[in-house]
Amino acid sequence: MNIFSNLLSQPAQAPRQKKQRRGIEIKSERELEIMRQSAKIVATVLKEISEMVQPGMTTADLDAYAEKRIREMGATPSFKGYHGFPASICASVNNEVVHGIPNSKKLLRAGDVLKVDTGAYQQGYHGDSCITIPVGGEVTPEAAKLIRVAEEALYKGIEQVKAGNYLLDLAGAIQDHVEANGFSIVEDFTGHGVGRNLHEEPSVFNFRTREMPNVKLRAGMTLAIEPIVNAGSKFTRTLSDRWTAVTVDNSLSAQFEHTVLVTADGYEILTDRSKV
Repeated sequence: MNIFSNLLSQPAQAPRQKKQRRGIEIKSERELEIMRQSAKIVATVLKEISEMVQPGMTTADLDAYAEKRIREMGATPSFKGYHGFPASICASVNNEVVHGIPNSKKLLRAGDVLKVDTGAYQQGYHGDSCITIPVGGEVTPEAAKLIRVAEEALYKGIEQVKAGNYLLDLAGAIQDHVEANGFSIVEDFTGHGVGRNLHEEPSVFNFRTREMPNVKLRAGMTLAIEPIVNAGSKFTRTLSDRWTAVTVDNSLSAQFEHTVLVTADGYEILTDRSKV
C-alpha cells in the first residue's frame, strides 16, 4: 500500500504531532468540535483553489496559496514535512494518480485534470480532503465522465456510512459504481482513519478485499474516504521522486476525498465545501 495512506505501523511526523496511537479511536464531542474546525479550514482552502485555478498557473502557485490560507486561519499544513513530503498540497495532473509534488516550472493547461489534496492541523487534530478540478472548466468527454464518476463513487460510499454497517459495505458500493461505468479502482492506495493523527486505523478500502478485517462502524469514528479512479488500468508506478504515483498506461486519473464522521443513524461530512 502507499506511503501516505498506510503508515499505521510507523510514528507519525506531522508538525507538532505526537506519537502515533494504535487502534481505532472514537472521538468525544469535544474532539469532534475541534475536528470540525480543522475540516472547515480544509474545505475553505479547496473551495477557494477550485475557484482560482486557471490555465497558465503552476501547481507551486496553488501550494503557496494553500499554505498561506491554512496558516491565516490558525492551522498548520498537515502534509508539509510529513514523512519528508515537501509541500502543503499534493497536486497531481492528468496521469498522475496521487502525491504529485507542486512544481514551479510546469504550467497548467486548459483541459488538464488536476487533483488537489490537502490537510490542516490545529488544536491537535487534522482534517483531510481532495478534489479533482477540470482546468479551464472544459475537458474531454472521457475526462468529464471520469471526474463525475469519481465524485459519485465517493458519495456512493458515504451513503453506506452509519453505525452498524461495515467498511466493506462502502467499499463495495464504490467499486460497483466505478466498474459499472467502465473505469477501474486503484487498489494501491486506500482511505484511512483521521483525527489526532493524519493517518490512523482503520484502512478504508475502495474495493472488496479479505486483506484486512471487515471493521464494523461505530458512532464517533472519523474516516477519510477517498476513491481513486483510473480511466484505464488500475495499476500504478512511483516516479523517481519517490512520491508521485502515475498510471502504468498513461491513462487519466481522478480522486475525491472527504473526512466523514460516523453517527448513530448516518454520517456527517466534516469537509463539506458547500457549507463554507
